[in-house]
Amino acid sequence: MRKVKVENALGLPLGHDITEINTERKIKRVAFRRGHVILAEDISRLLDLGKKAIFVVEQGDTDIHEDDAALKVAPLAAGGNVEHDAEPREGKINFRAAVDGVFQVDPERLYQINRLSIPTMVTIPNNFPVKAGQLVAGFRIVPLTCDPAIIDDVVAGLSTPLLTVEPYCVKTAAVLVTGSEVYEGRIKDGFLPRLKKTLDPFGVKIIHSIILPDDRELISAEVKKAVDQCDIVFVTGGTSVDPDDVTVQAMEEAGVHFEVRGMPMQPGNNFTIGTYGKISVCAVPAATIFNRATALDVLLPRLLAGIPISAEDIHRLGHGGLAQPGAEEHFPDCTFGIG
Repeated sequence: MRKVKVENALGLPLGHDITEINTERKIKRVAFRRGHVILAEDISRLLDLGKKAIFVVEQGDTDIHEDDAALKVAPLAAGGNVEHDAEPREGKINFRAAVDGVFQVDPERLYQINRLSIPTMVTIPNNFPVKAGQLVAGFRIVPLTCDPAIIDDVVAGLSTPLLTVEPYCVKTAAVLVTGSEVYEGRIKDGFLPRLKKTLDPFGVKIIHSIILPDDRELISAEVKKAVDQCDIVFVTGGTSVDPDDVTVQAMEEAGVHFEVRGMPMQPGNNFTIGTYGKISVCAVPAATIFNRATALDVLLPRLLAGIPISAEDIHRLGHGGLAQPGAEEHFPDCTFGIG
């Protein structure tokens, strides 16, 4: 492309989008699109936009334009349940979730793209819960044009899509409330209403619930029944270190396997994820009743989308695992669980 003074650009095709920004009117939009042929009446407006010179299309240019770079990368980066803009605007293409679910991106592959410096791919955090239509990523190159070999390097790293959304697949849940004080009617149960309120937005129905005393054999027997009826099982209470806390032991005796006990997260240190075959069986601590943002709330979307959670995944939760004051007002749009 060739740089020319605005006054000398009459009749020439514009080589890039030009943005109009007006803070008083709260406007940020494309004033002129790439390819627009400059007319006499455009000169004054371009000067008003602060453009004393513009780039125009010139024959024989071998560099790749920002629009063409974005169009080449977008369909390769977008995987399952991710949609992208049909056309770039100001050289950028945005990506959106096509369904409700959990956003997935490989951070290391993302870093490889951004290490090339010229191209930039920006995303929301990996494992973030999203709604259909929600913005999840954007791609553009920083300069107006670049060497095509750089975009070839990006394409080489996209043999499999970079961005996906895993839809929620869990539909039914069981809640086993443990605690002799609840079973005997000494206190009112707070777990069932809390879990119902938490699961409802995901479309998960609690189809089985029961209150049990702190009896290892009873809890174990009910866990075995619940995994045959539901897609996910929550066993509440009795998860700390008190002598009467037998919940996790009873779950193990029922055949539940735990990779790690507890979480490097606060609140929710004693939230523990186990598996019984392909069914997730979770021990839910008392902190869940008193806090809106806990380890349960961070990991629940992944569990409901059927995304495996390894021991290494759990160990890494310590980075960003401390909820800040006020987290409950903003969760999940806060630092808690985003490390």
